[in-house]
Amino acid sequence: MAKSIDILIEKIREKNAGQSLFIQAAEEVLETLSPVLREHPEIERLNILERLCEPERQVIFRVSWMDDNGIVHVNRGFRIGFNSGLGPYKGGLRFHPSVNLSVVKFLAFEQIFKNSLTGLQIGGAKGGADFNPRGRSENEVMRFCQSFMNELYRHIGDQTDVPAGDIGVGAREIGFLFGQYKKLTNRYELGTLTGKGEGWGGSEGRKEATGYGCIYFAMEMLATREENLEDKVCVVSGSGNVALYAIRKIQELGGKVVACSQSDGTLYDPQGIDFETLRMLKEVERKRLPGYLDSHPKAEFREGVKVWDVECDAAFPCATQNEILKEDAETLLQNGCQLVCEGANMPTHPDALRLFRQAGILFGPGKAANAGGVAVSALEMQQNAGWETWTFARVDKELNKIMTGIHSTCLHYADRFGTPEDYVAGANIGGFLRVAQAMNAMGVT
Repeated sequence: MAKSIDILIEKIREKNAGQSLFIQAAEEVLETLSPVLREHPEIERLNILERLCEPERQVIFRVSWMDDNGIVHVNRGFRIGFNSGLGPYKGGLRFHPSVNLSVVKFLAFEQIFKNSLTGLQIGGAKGGADFNPRGRSENEVMRFCQSFMNELYRHIGDQTDVPAGDIGVGAREIGFLFGQYKKLTNRYELGTLTGKGEGWGGSEGRKEATGYGCIYFAMEMLATREENLEDKVCVVSGSGNVALYAIRKIQELGGKVVACSQSDGTLYDPQGIDFETLRMLKEVERKRLPGYLDSHPKAEFREGVKVWDVECDAAFPCATQNEILKEDAETLLQNGCQLVCEGANMPTHPDALRLFRQAGILFGPGKAANAGGVAVSALEMQQNAGWETWTFARVDKELNKIMTGIHSTCLHYADRFGTPEDYVAGANIGGFLRVAQAMNAMGVT
C-alpha cells in the first residue's frame, strides 16, 4: 500500500511541476493514509486517491481594470473547484500579490479536508487574484472586484460554488462582488457568497470565527492534558482578522498575548497586547503595527525579528503558509513552547512539523484548527436558505460545538489507526474517509 502512495506522489510531482505548495500539501496528506488503504482496499481499487488529487475544475481568467489615474492594469484571476463529493464547492477568495496556481491549488486541496471535518455538506474550493488591495482607493478596489466578478459569476451559485473572503477580501470586497453578481444575474441570491455584511444577509460572528475557532480547538487539546490557557504566555503571528480575534479569545480565557507580527517585524508588549488598541489600529485606522507605539510607548516594534523568537508557552501561527521553518521550531522548543495551533493554512514547514511531532508537544493542524471560518460561512448559508438571522450567541455556540466535534474526530481517527494524539494524522484520515465514502457512493465521475 505504501508503494502505491509513493507512486502517486511521484506522479503528482511530475504532473504539477513547479507547484511546490500544492505538492507539499498533497504529500503531507498522502503520507498518513497507508493504514486507511489496508483497511479499505476499495479506495485503491477505485483509484480514489488519484481522483481526489486532481481538481474537478480549474478556471483561470484575465482581470482588466482602470485605476484612478486612468491607467489600465491586468491581473490574473483563479477559481479551483477541487472536490464536490460532500456538497457545493466552498472556499475563500484571496487577493494578494503572491497568489498563483500553486497557492490556489494547495488552498483548495486543504479545503476539501477542512470542510469535511466540519461535518457539514460542503465541498472544497479556493480562488483569488494576484491583486494587492493595499494602498488602493475604495473606488479602485470596487472596479477590480466588479471586473473580477464579470467572469466569476458564470461559475458560482448557491448550489454550485459559494465563495467567501480570505486574505485581502473582507466584507467590503464581498459587498462589491455581490453587487456586481446581482447586477449581472438579475437575482438576489444571498447564498451565492458568504462573508456579507450583517445587515444584508451576513452572519454575526463571521469575522471572529476563524480566530475564535482556533482557540476553541486549542482549549480542547489542552484539556486532554488537564490544562487550559489561563496564565499562559502566548504569541500570535500576523495581525489580520484571524490573528486579531485569536488574541481576543486567548485574553478572554485568561491567556496573555505578548506579541503579534506583520511581514517586516514583530510587535512586543510585555504587559500584554491591548486588544482594543490593536483592533482600532487594524480595523478602523488600517495602519501598520508601529502605530501601536503611539499609545503604548513601553511596547517595542522589533523590525526584522520573527514572532517565534519571543519566549512563550503557546504559539498560534495565523499569517500565511510556511511561516514556521525548522529553525523557528527549534527556537520555540528551546524556549519551552508546549502548544502550536495553526490559525493559518499550512503555516508550518514539513521540517518544522517533524520536530514538533518528535518533541510530543500539542500540535493542531490548520485543516482542523482553522476550520471555524468555513464553519460559520456554512452557517451563513443555512441562515440565508431559511431567510433567518441568528444571534451572535447562537452562532458562537454552534461554532464551539463544531470545533469540539472536529477535535473529537481527529483524536478518534488518530487512535483508531495507531497514532494516538497525532492530530495531523487524525485530521487527514478523518477528513479523507468522509469524502472517499461519498465519492465511492457516487460512482466514477
